[in-house]
Amino acid sequence: MTDAPLHLEQPGWRSTLRLAFANRSFMIGFVITALVAAMALVSYVWTPYDVTHLIVADRMKGLSAQHPFGTDHFGRDILSMIMVGARNSIAVAVVAVAVGMGIGVPLGCWAAARGGWVDETLMRFNDVVFAFPALLSAVMITAIFGPGAVNAIIAIGIFNIPVFARVARAGALSLWPREYVLAARAAGKGKTLITIEHILPNIASILLVQGTIQFALGILAEAGLSYLGLGAQPPMPSWGRMLFDAQTRMMVAPHLAIFPGLAIVITVLGLNLLGDGLRDVLDPRLRRQR
Repeated sequence: MTDAPLHLEQPGWRSTLRLAFANRSFMIGFVITALVAAMALVSYVWTPYDVTHLIVADRMKGLSAQHPFGTDHFGRDILSMIMVGARNSIAVAVVAVAVGMGIGVPLGCWAAARGGWVDETLMRFNDVVFAFPALLSAVMITAIFGPGAVNAIIAIGIFNIPVFARVARAGALSLWPREYVLAARAAGKGKTLITIEHILPNIASILLVQGTIQFALGILAEAGLSYLGLGAQPPMPSWGRMLFDAQTRMMVAPHLAIFPGLAIVITVLGLNLLGDGLRDVLDPRLRRQR
């Protein structure tokens, strides 16, 4: 086998799409993720009811034609709250992953390209960050700077930085000894140009898969922070906050916890299946095994 760039061994985008939509995990994950994203987008222009409108007379009503998921202890429509909560959770997770990827990937590639004390320093810094559990670190940051969606994004994004830095570094280190990279260096190209032209295109697939994983973890982290009162603040709904409000009313109105809990589970499941499918499609070693 020749030592060719990995992206040249992969099929074209049409073949990749055919492989993706023939993959069961990808298809299920794609459909679930698309439905959740569509629900979040629709909530910007329409929800069955105004989530800031309190109707105490309708408090804790069960499932009905008017309120398919029932109402909460303030009389708010739970379906509408889940729709708005979806856009909040997705927005926090997307920006947090973008922050982690935008900072972590350049750091990881830089460490792999430079080596020596630069690589060692960055990896030891990563070890320090990883020594603290993700949720605990997020709680600490939001506790210092105050609750809110912006601080939740910062907290989750900071934890994502060393994750992407490690993934990018590991992928880049495996490519630097390749013949086409050595040929580029012999042609006089600098490390920065080689990283942009040869390294990043060949590690894009593993970064994409890692991004879906971190996206799912971001959804969970945002729900956890909101449950603790450190995420999105009332009156803006959040799945985690809905679970917190439901915990003392489980016996009289279990639907208060069932539907936001299902929203979290289904969303995370869809993203994990999407990530598994992308890994199967984009990893050439798995394609050869099939």
